[in-house]
Amino acid sequence: MHSAHTGLYVVMGVSGSGKSVIGRPFAKALGVDFVEGDDYHPPENVRRMSSGIALTDDDRAGWLQALADRIHEAKDAGTGLVVTCSALKRSYRDLLRAGAKPAPLRFIYLRGSRTVIAERIGARRGHFMPPALLDSQFDTLEEPTPDEGVWVCDVSKPSQEIVDALVDRASE
Repeated sequence: MHSAHTGLYVVMGVSGSGKSVIGRPFAKALGVDFVEGDDYHPPENVRRMSSGIALTDDDRAGWLQALADRIHEAKDAGTGLVVTCSALKRSYRDLLRAGAKPAPLRFIYLRGSRTVIAERIGARRGHFMPPALLDSQFDTLEEPTPDEGVWVCDVSKPSQEIVDALVDRASE
């Protein structure tokens, strides 16, 4: 898909925050490709998470590099892209940013309370990430700092309201 919109975005947050629920319609509204970051996990990572084993930095390294490479491809092609990725640590976000350079990579942080996100995880079906790993996600999370220029969204708002606000910001 080639579009006039060339922005590069990563929709980030802990498991269950709604990355795909927000990212997919956001990409569609912009007319750009959508990348489900979970699809880039190697089978061993999926097996580990499915078994309730939290991933380490080493486990995530190849996955993050694959996403950074995909972002780099979009940048080189001059096309916009929306990627979902937990991007829990600043070092992970920095690696993804390196894939976009010199173009800017905008992170969209879906922030929510443990309670709200635990309810969402408990209600979803067919995802490999078990509710037992939510605490490890929050323990690993390094919330973005103001110098990162991240757009922060409150996940307690309706998803369409979040998407509409993001489309408006992306159009500015």
